[in-house]
Amino acid sequence: MSYEFVQYEKQNHIATVTINRPEVRNAVHPAANEEMARVWDDFAADPDCWVAILTGAGDKAFSAGNDLKWTAQHGTVRLPKSGLGGLTARTDLDKPLIAAVNGFALGGGFELALACDIVIAAEHATFGLPEPRVGLVAAAGGIHRLPRHIPLKIAMGMMLTARPITATRAADLGLVNEVTTLADLMPTAQRWAETILECSPLSVQTTKHCALGGLGKSLPDAMGADGPMLMKLFTSADATEGPLAFAEKRKPNWKGV
Repeated sequence: MSYEFVQYEKQNHIATVTINRPEVRNAVHPAANEEMARVWDDFAADPDCWVAILTGAGDKAFSAGNDLKWTAQHGTVRLPKSGLGGLTARTDLDKPLIAAVNGFALGGGFELALACDIVIAAEHATFGLPEPRVGLVAAAGGIHRLPRHIPLKIAMGMMLTARPITATRAADLGLVNEVTTLADLMPTAQRWAETILECSPLSVQTTKHCALGGLGKSLPDAMGADGPMLMKLFTSADATEGPLAFAEKRKPNWKGV
């Protein structure tokens, strides 16, 4: 399947998704949203894809979010059911997502990064939700995800002033896992992905599902809801392979089932 506004590659259990509109700082418009939705649907359904890296084309922007020029010319933006970039409204994607932020991550671009599990940022990257400056609001999850990631007063300060922060500040706040040079950005994201691949993909997916599903629940309720996923894991081939490989002092041969 070919795409006009997204580059989609798969290799060695890793999918790389690149927003490919550098002429507008990788801002997304309805056609790009629909393409990205199809990409994430494919990634979710492909049993051979275990981790994804999301980035933007070029060296200036991860994504500037919603394409405001397109919106001004055409009116209200239409989003797929899975949200901005086909991602921000998804709750069914247990496979880990890594954002490789290669520049501006503003508005919807920041919301896409917030929807990922791990964020690697180039030194010159910036993060922010500037929507109030243009009469809008970070409605693709930003106004709810940001206060869940960092202290409320800091989140409110960022959102109400619409001021961006640097990659270093984002790392200090816990929004970014690692800051690196632009040249090392994708190799660093690849290294994180390959480290994840050392683990059982089913274990990783169970971990993400249970950890995120337990947010907002009491500890007993969260643990009580883990049963179905844990049963699937503990009766899997990977749950047999892991201890066997450990006992035999070899690398496990994960199947993801």
